[in-house]
Amino acid sequence: MTIIVSDVSAAKRDSSAKPVRVEVDKERQTVEVLDASNQVLDFFPATVGSEEKPSPSGTLRVTSVDHSPTYRYNPNYHFKGVHARSPFTIEPGPNNPVGTVWISLSAEGYGIHGTPDPGRVSKAQSHGCVRLTNWDGERLASEVKKGMSVAFIGKSGS
Repeated sequence: MTIIVSDVSAAKRDSSAKPVRVEVDKERQTVEVLDASNQVLDFFPATVGSEEKPSPSGTLRVTSVDHSPTYRYNPNYHFKGVHARSPFTIEPGPNNPVGTVWISLSAEGYGIHGTPDPGRVSKAQSHGCVRLTNWDGERLASEVKKGMSVAFIGKSGS
């Protein structure tokens, strides 16, 4: 028996194709990176919001990219399952809830980030953010720039 597997790491994109925007599809639970002609340059499965804490609608902007982020919990968010009444932090590392990268968006408290539990991407709800595997989050972080638009499309929740 022969198994043929594509080597996607060897795939070369047209050098003139540059990422210009990101689309987050709340219904399909996906993230796409598009060029100026709306060609998809990258595609990632994601966890996008929940009924309790939906992701934003409309278009936001990338404000920063933070590798090895420190997680800061704001008790005003009242995340389900978190009973802390005062702020706390989790240092960078394997148990950090936002994984290895945080792409901050122009709405306070919202971002695109990795996860310490990649098996739950597309299978569990988030607290409004966009959750990717760490490796997809790192790849997306290498493609976005400060000021790039991130459009949230589709209905809220999961």
